[in-house]
Amino acid sequence: MSGHSKWASIKHKKAAEDAKRGKIFTKLIKEITVAARMGGGDPDGNPRLRTAIDAAKAANMPKSNIENGIKKGTGELPGVVYEEITYEGYGPGGVALLIETMTDNKNRTVAEVRYILDKHGGNLGESGCVSWMFNLVGLIRVPKDGISEEDIFEKALEVGADDVQDGDDCWEIYTSVASLTDIKAALETTKVTIENAERIALPQNYIKVEGKEAIRLMKIMVKLEEHDDIQNVFSNFDIDDEELEAIQAEL
Repeated sequence: MSGHSKWASIKHKKAAEDAKRGKIFTKLIKEITVAARMGGGDPDGNPRLRTAIDAAKAANMPKSNIENGIKKGTGELPGVVYEEITYEGYGPGGVALLIETMTDNKNRTVAEVRYILDKHGGNLGESGCVSWMFNLVGLIRVPKDGISEEDIFEKALEVGADDVQDGDDCWEIYTSVASLTDIKAALETTKVTIENAERIALPQNYIKVEGKEAIRLMKIMVKLEEHDDIQNVFSNFDIDDEELEAIQAEL
């Protein structure tokens, strides 16, 4: 496995800021509820739920919110039924967009996703038009402080990870989706500090964007990420760091 998703890194940094303000609670509760509905309310027997709970705790979500989300998923408490739908399309420059949603009104959601894309030079495509360009993998981020590349590479491979990449301010450990929670737990037993663990869609190749196309693309990505019905957005764009910083300062 090779490659590094720039958007995954950008999104991770943004999520850390959003967590401080409680802005991601709605999305986390949706994930907890759906995970509990699909796989049961016991996190020990439901890896997806366990990952969702870990993410909620990392965002300092109150324990009562987590418990209520689980109970709504298992039917112990009344709640909204969410449907998982993935939309596919293209952004400026022909970059691929994979948009994962959880919604109680798919007509509303698809209309709003289409509006965001159309407004900034993108377009919604048919199912399957870009999903083949991505591989679903598990991603574990480890802060670089206190651990060398050689050490983290050795520890990661010992517990069965597939690859380790340099993710700027952290080490990025890649796993299969199925083994994500087990490898995270195994790393924690070796005293490795885990910043977060999640499932992502990793692009097989990248498209460079710059100038006006890069500006329009970043507007699309930010607007999609801010939408309450959208859980994840994945893209195969690449952009120079200096240009990215300039664009982010304007958004």
